[in-house]
Amino acid sequence: MITKNRNYRSFEVRASEEGAFVEGYALVFDTEEVMYEYDGIAYKEQIRSGALDSTLMQDVVLNFNHGGKPVARTKNGTLELRVDPVGLFVRADLSGTEEGRRLYEEVKGGYLDKMSFAFTINADEYNKEQHLRTITEVKRIYDVAIVDIPAYESTSVQARSFFEVEAEKERAEARNALELAKAKYFYGGTE
Repeated sequence: MITKNRNYRSFEVRASEEGAFVEGYALVFDTEEVMYEYDGIAYKEQIRSGALDSTLMQDVVLNFNHGGKPVARTKNGTLELRVDPVGLFVRADLSGTEEGRRLYEEVKGGYLDKMSFAFTINADEYNKEQHLRTITEVKRIYDVAIVDIPAYESTSVQARSFFEVEAEKERAEARNALELAKAKYFYGGTE
């Protein structure tokens, strides 16, 4: 389930050879990812190192595709989240539920190898020339998920709406600049 005010992003996950543990990174810092393309322009996003310094990560769950029954949870100790220099490291024990054990087998078998996370943003910046959004402060992480189609390969609704707005602003500015240039040409340089 995709929620209106949450953003979703994805990374890799792998199964452990010991028990029913999976681990990986649900978030990687300072990595530009193309989130949206329009008219030959790539709109990118990155999460700055330090963006998780004050993030709320209480009672985060792990599930499949951001929905369904949780298969691990920070509250009961079956899900560990750790911020390190790479990003948000995830380690989960999936042995506690039937759904978790099935999900573990799918990761182990190579059917699923990507992760995603649902979050809200406290602060971000946008570099118009580079078409680059930098998330500087994540407010809260709601869940981490093992996914079949990750957000960075198939943009989420929230991410797409941000970049569609930026693309439309740039198209409008270009149209306005063209109209102004035409007016100056036809009216002898006066505005």
